[in-house]
Amino acid sequence: MGNNLEKLAKKHLKNQNDYKRFKKLIHETKIYNPPKSLTGELRPYQKIGYSWLVQNIRFKFGSILADDMGLGKTIQVLSAILYLKETGRLENESTLIIVPPTLISNWENEIKKFTPDLTYFIYHGSSRTFPLEDYDIILTSYGVVRLDLDMFMDRVWMLCVIDEAQNIKNPNTEQTKAIKSVDARTKIALTGTPIENRLMDYWSIFDFTNNGYLSTKDDFKRQYVVPIEKLEDEETLENLKTIAKPFVLRRLKTDEDIKKELPDKFVNDIYCSLTKKQIRLYNAILEEIFFDIENSKGIQRKGIILKILTALKQTCNHPAQFLDIKNPKISESGKMELLVDILENILSVNEKVIIFTQYVEMGKIIQKLISKKFKRDVLFLHGSQTLTEKTRVIDTFQEDEDYKILVATLKTGGTGLNLTAARNVIHYDLWWNPAVENQATDRVHRIGQEKDVMVYRFITKGTLEEAIDAISKRKVDLAEKAISNDETFLTEMSNEELKDVLSLRL
Repeated sequence: MGNNLEKLAKKHLKNQNDYKRFKKLIHETKIYNPPKSLTGELRPYQKIGYSWLVQNIRFKFGSILADDMGLGKTIQVLSAILYLKETGRLENESTLIIVPPTLISNWENEIKKFTPDLTYFIYHGSSRTFPLEDYDIILTSYGVVRLDLDMFMDRVWMLCVIDEAQNIKNPNTEQTKAIKSVDARTKIALTGTPIENRLMDYWSIFDFTNNGYLSTKDDFKRQYVVPIEKLEDEETLENLKTIAKPFVLRRLKTDEDIKKELPDKFVNDIYCSLTKKQIRLYNAILEEIFFDIENSKGIQRKGIILKILTALKQTCNHPAQFLDIKNPKISESGKMELLVDILENILSVNEKVIIFTQYVEMGKIIQKLISKKFKRDVLFLHGSQTLTEKTRVIDTFQEDEDYKILVATLKTGGTGLNLTAARNVIHYDLWWNPAVENQATDRVHRIGQEKDVMVYRFITKGTLEEAIDAISKRKVDLAEKAISNDETFLTEMSNEELKDVLSLRL
């Protein structure tokens, strides 16, 4: 492939220096040791991805990391940034990471977890102020870059990383133009969706990472889009794949060498933020209820605590669940926005998914909003259905390829069911009872399941969800209490302990 690649690439590279760097790049394959201060462990395929990113950065070429969702693109990129810090390349320059708003909390959590030595600043929100001091990472969103473009244009960034890169697939939008105008020495695009589906999407993302390498939009259309999409020219398609290969890395969960490295059940904690509406409601509930807690004892106090827990959990899910609003919107809930992002990835690779929630009302809201958003029928399994109705829902999901999404209440989906058509499980709200949560997951991860199962646990950052999840992971005795009593162990806490667990930490 080497000679053919060099010959094809020569036509696409801007000058002789680029071509010399390109030749060195494709003839040097090296696995780099993970950074010393990385606190996680890279799986073998992640080490390859990290090394590939580092190598492209060293030779000043951009990269498109297009691994399947759940394979750890974030840790591979953060490892590459940490390598730059440990080799002295971030001393005078920063990395800009641009993500959808729903993923800001998740990136923050991954930085803290895997690369705590990297300093970071979140530039987002209505009262945002750009920092005067230097940070290794500035974390922001697509919309903020578009609105505050001048703030990002007055420097050259060491790296510019975009997550969910399909956000710039349309080259004509103001958002895409803004993102592409950011000046960086190297650019990295992350996407979990197959970018070859529409070639102009492919060109737009490639144009961000390696501007000009695939020529202009019009030239690309003439040289590749028309022959491939209209004339089905196989040779042109192979040529495109060949010249793109050094700069695009895509691994699938189904790849043989990936499958043997993955556990058969791969659990991901996914963090999201509250919307302004959720924050106002959360604080209002706390203010109203703490007066009652401080003025009650015994069984009455326990009842009030359980009532407030339910109210806060419902608020984290969607304000419409607590307020009983009849026309909810996706944008009113950080969790719902995150759910849409995750589902877009799952549906793009034609997989099935089960979404578990504790609440029938929340299940109805999910079913209504998701079916409208994706213009497809969403199945719903809950306790009020007859055995005949439940059987029909299960059989439809298991056997009909047109039905990709099943919403199920946790208790209904927790016993005696076989839902092996799905390979993705989303816990929309956490039960804080590991036994119940695992029982629901095991409706999918069970005998007869021939694929690895990806599990996504949604946790709302800064809320009681994050606090209690941390407690159960940290203290085995409390986790065991939760197995038998759910969240009732909270009723034994003092008022001060309760305030600490329930209060917002934003």
